Amino acid sequence: MSDTDTVFRSVVEGADGKDRCWWVGSDAEYQRYHDEEWGRPLHGDQPLFEKLSLEAFQAGLSWITILRRRPAFREAFAGFDPRVVARYSDADIERLMSDERIIRNRAKVLATIGNARVTLDLTATTPGRLDELMWGFAPPSRAARPQSISDIPAITPESTALSAELRARGYRFVGPTTAYALMQSSGMVDDHLQGCWRAAS
Repeated sequence: MSDTDTVFRSVVEGADGKDRCWWVGSDAEYQRYHDEEWGRPLHGDQPLFEKLSLEAFQAGLSWITILRRRPAFREAFAGFDPRVVARYSDADIERLMSDERIIRNRAKVLATIGNARVTLDLTATTPGRLDELMWGFAPPSRAARPQSISDIPAITPESTALSAELRARGYRFVGPTTAYALMQSSGMVDDHLQGCWRAAS
């Protein structure tokens, strides 16, 4: 089998004729997310807090499960405004735990509220500090684009360092694997495979 065969076994052709990274499959929402969001640089304290929160809820689940519920998550968590979420009370926690539209995991709900408080402390006097902190761990661009699934790691030195920094500041559900998924989804790394149409855009 040639190197080219290996590459194209790692991309999937959509109904529109575009080749995409293997994880997209034929799901329309996954295709939209892949094409418009995944791997594109994301900035801002609130957008990154949202991404961090959703990645934490994703732990142990598939990302498409979270993606399909994202509108409900945004409604339940006030658009992931850390100023609002940080003030959530016991009544809010019970409201969230009874909301069937989201992932009703008490530890993750409590972590999200706690993480909002850490974010608020971090950014209260220095807006943009969460953005600056996270992007400070973004690695240099790769010399070569990944060719196949096996070229994409689950954990990197940078994601391990980012995880350690976030944990030291009091964030929860931010292990190295979650941190790397966060880096991928927010464009700190670009893991679109060679052969994917987004790799050439």
